Amino acid sequence: MNVSDVMTCDVISAKPDASIFDAVRLMLTEHISGLPVIDSNGVLVGIVTEGDFLRRSETATQRHRPRWLEFFVGPGKLASEYVHASGRQVREVMTTDVVTTSEDTSLEEVVRLMERHRIKRLPVVRGNTVIGIVTRANLMRALTKVAQDVQPVSVDDVAIRDRLLSELKKQPWVPIGTLEVYVRNGVVRLSGVLNDEREREALRVAAENTPGVKKVEDEMVWVEPMSGMVVEAPAA
Repeated sequence: MNVSDVMTCDVISAKPDASIFDAVRLMLTEHISGLPVIDSNGVLVGIVTEGDFLRRSETATQRHRPRWLEFFVGPGKLASEYVHASGRQVREVMTTDVVTTSEDTSLEEVVRLMERHRIKRLPVVRGNTVIGIVTRANLMRALTKVAQDVQPVSVDDVAIRDRLLSELKKQPWVPIGTLEVYVRNGVVRLSGVLNDEREREALRVAAENTPGVKKVEDEMVWVEPMSGMVVEAPAA
């Protein structure tokens, strides 16, 4: 899937010279946590988010440092922080270095950008024009849509086992040499010895995601390396 498949096209935005209080009211009214900032020419010039309003002079939450530390921070940064905490226009508090994406970008790349830059939304641009926005909520809606489109399938036991083993052999964490997989009437039974207790849940997830599986039975054990104690599957 690409950005064009999930993005919101009706973009709610703010003007650079808008009051920050108007921007806050707009975000609260529309139940959104960020606004692209677009100038009178339709060009993206910044983005303002909830995080920009955390440290404000009105709520006495502006940053305070010991005098000795302010010396190392420097007057330039201190002045910028003052503007961010006390400015009254969106242009004074917005982030100008905006991470954007295009409509044909893959969702995998979008997630990578969000994780790398620790952001929750990406304006979608075509040239200099904002044509949409993709957020974490858009990705969650895409997930629910995929789940709704998945139809139950009827697969024989041999095919289920083959597909599951094929998937497990791709994963470097799977204890393939000590794992046994049995399938009967769509019920997968996993047995064998785990290298790490966390492998238990991962193996169950892999089995549950295999088409045709109706139920997963866990008979795997983990041997605690220090004590030698055998840990069996928790009671269902």
